This record gives sequence, C-alpha cells and structure tokens, in this order.
Amino acid sequence: MKKILLLAVTFSLTSCAQVQQTLNQLPQIASQIPTTGTVDIASGLKEALNKGITQQVSKLTAVDGFYKNEAVKILMPEELQKVDATLRKVGLSSLADEGIKMLNRAAEDAVKEATPIFVTAVKNMTFTDAKNILLGSDNAATNYLQTSTTTALYAKFNPVIKNSFAKVGADAVWTKIITKYNTIPLVKKVNPDLTDYTTNQALSGVFKMIAVEEKEIRNNITARTTPLLQKVFAMQDGK
Repeated sequence: MKKILLLAVTFSLTSCAQVQQTLNQLPQIASQIPTTGTVDIASGLKEALNKGITQQVSKLTAVDGFYKNEAVKILMPEELQKVDATLRKVGLSSLADEGIKMLNRAAEDAVKEATPIFVTAVKNMTFTDAKNILLGSDNAATNYLQTSTTTALYAKFNPVIKNSFAKVGADAVWTKIITKYNTIPLVKKVNPDLTDYTTNQALSGVFKMIAVEEKEIRNNITARTTPLLQKVFAMQDGK
C-alpha cells in the first residue's frame, strides 16, 4: 500500500510554480505516512515533486511556456479564426500576433496557481484510487487529476487570467482587434468571452503536459531517474 501511494504522489505532483512553498507543505502530508525501510517518505515526495516540476508543467509558467510550445500554444478561438485571417489579409498581422501572445501570457500566469491544488488532490487520494492508477492506462493518473482538480483549477485560473489581461493591456489590444475587425464591411460581428476560452485552454495545456510525463515514466525505464521512481513503477511493468 505504501509503494502504491508513492505512485499516486509521483504522478499527481507534476505541478508548477511556487515550488518552495509547496515543498514546505509536503512534510505535513508525509507525516501522516510511516517510513518504509530506508526510504524516507517525505524525501520521496519532494523528489517526485521536483522531477515533475522540472520535467514538465513548470515550463508552462515561464515566459513563452505556452507561446513557444506548439503542443499547448493557445491560438485564437474557432469563432475568431476568421478574425485572424482577415486581419492578416489587410496588413494587420502584428496586431493579430500580439493578441495571440497575450492569451498565452495570461495562461502562463494562471498555471502558477496549480501547485496547491495538486497537493490537495494527493491528500485526498484513496487506496483504491492509487491501485487503479498503478494498474491503469498510460494516462490513468492524469485522468484522476483531471477529474479531481478541474473545478478548483478553473476557479483559480479564471480570475488570474482576467487580471493578467488587464495587467498587460490585453483588454485594450483585444478591444482594438475586435473593433477593427467589426468595422470591416460585410463581416459578422464578434464579441467572444476570451477569459473563459483562455482558462479552458490553460487547463488543457496543463493536463497535456502531465500526460506526457506520466507516459514517459510508465514506458521508459531510463526516465525513472531515482531508486524511488524505479521501485514504484516496477510494480506496474508486469501488469
């Protein structure tokens, strides 16, 4: 049971930002679990957290973490694809590019709020959850996190994205973009909710990167870079 719980923690702690604050929280979680042999559970949790942060999701919090990552880059929503194309046709490519960049900047800011929520998900994980994750599909841990954290993440991400838009002047840029587009003859006027759209795209990007790391550790033995990871994931190799 102790080893299985380690698997759940290894996956679930693929989070981002405010690393030191989160690391300080982890001994409180670990204190509820006895040590196993010479393996210090608290150290194991920190080790797994650091690997997850370093390998994947923390990259999304950096400048261009979304914008220059083609796997998660946020483009204009479907209803604005025609806006993008039309602006470029009339010589306003730089304005269209700036609008896209600001969507991604807001997502990069928002993902910094994810870490405490993932820590809570770990604390609430049951033995059955952990067993199902261990013997589940390549994205079983990702699915667990998605189910257990999406509502809380949305609530955290949405206001951050709204504030980020205001901070970097995205509201003014997008007002200019939409106003400019809506003045073009014969086009259907648009007025999308970009905060909601960007929030959902940021969530999608986070879980996509978690899934990448989960699949790598499950299928690539060399990705298990510590004895702790090797012991935990060896249990699922023969499933």
